[in-house]
Amino acid sequence: MERIFNFSAGPAALPREVLELARDELVNWHGCGMSVMEMSHRGKEYMAIQAEAEADLRELMGIPASYKVLFLQGGASSQFAMVPMNLLRGKASADYLNTGEWSKKAIKEAKKYGQVNVVASSEDKNFSYAPAQNTWKLDPDAAYVHYTPNETIGGVEIFWTPETGNVPLVADMSSTILSRPIDVSKFGLIYFGAQKNVGPAGLTIVIVRDDLIGQTVKGTPTMFDYQTHAENDSMYNTPPTYAIYIAGLVFKMLKSRGGLAAMEKINRAKAQLLYDTLDASTFFNSPVARDNRSLMNIPFTLKDAALDDEFLKAAKARGMVQLKGHRSVGGMRASIYNAMPIEGVQTLVEMMKDFEKQHG
Repeated sequence: MERIFNFSAGPAALPREVLELARDELVNWHGCGMSVMEMSHRGKEYMAIQAEAEADLRELMGIPASYKVLFLQGGASSQFAMVPMNLLRGKASADYLNTGEWSKKAIKEAKKYGQVNVVASSEDKNFSYAPAQNTWKLDPDAAYVHYTPNETIGGVEIFWTPETGNVPLVADMSSTILSRPIDVSKFGLIYFGAQKNVGPAGLTIVIVRDDLIGQTVKGTPTMFDYQTHAENDSMYNTPPTYAIYIAGLVFKMLKSRGGLAAMEKINRAKAQLLYDTLDASTFFNSPVARDNRSLMNIPFTLKDAALDDEFLKAAKARGMVQLKGHRSVGGMRASIYNAMPIEGVQTLVEMMKDFEKQHG
């Protein structure tokens, strides 16, 4: 069977050329007689793979030399605890912006280690927008400011970088990373799970400024200390080797396509195609404020929710899956990460128009 269009929010689709190259290299990587999955993480073959993956990520994102790149495990959710453990650095509180379900989880976890000041929240309108920064109540004595630039579930994206002065800015970029250029130097720490725009589930990447490493809260486990991983080149324990290998292939693919500026043009074109269709329709609706419409995760509802199951069946019949919205919000959600070709969005738009003609 030919490959389908997979609109999953994560684990998400991977670029076909990456999958095909990984398939070709699966049993015998570059003539070494074994798979990457079988290599010692301290062998020269694997260490070269990881070093190259880091170098390519640094080039793609323009990561300054004063930042460490850590290849970890535990998902972005593990960072909800590791961030306060490592970044409170003797201070009593941290600032958090609340724009959706992932922000809420980060806030809940951080409260276990210190006080949390919620600088602003969009819960009043069901997380359908992002509060403008002039409404935030920032604390100049906060240890750091945490926000989620793209809420995967609600489809709300913040396209500007908050100004936090001397207070380090922390971002959970799990569902927006590598979709467009960012200025890493404006952040103290960036973290993201790989399973949306980077590679397979199991890999978590942390990009952290050197001066923020080494002052953990009392009782922090060795494995949760960024310094542990920084001092050991992410090899204090066995890293998720195969996931890092796949991520490295993705980084090379992105470089070959012109880098993140080129990807942003493609991603904006894909998103615009779908948003234009939603805006022209009286049958479908986008619940997100226009200025905060995500390029990566696009939720939408049908005029009659009773038709949701029929819509999903019609989509599957045309080779499209994973369009059901998150259980907490319902409706539909199309996740159109870097690996989603524009042909997938075109197929979805055509199907939506046909469905509206039949049921509108």
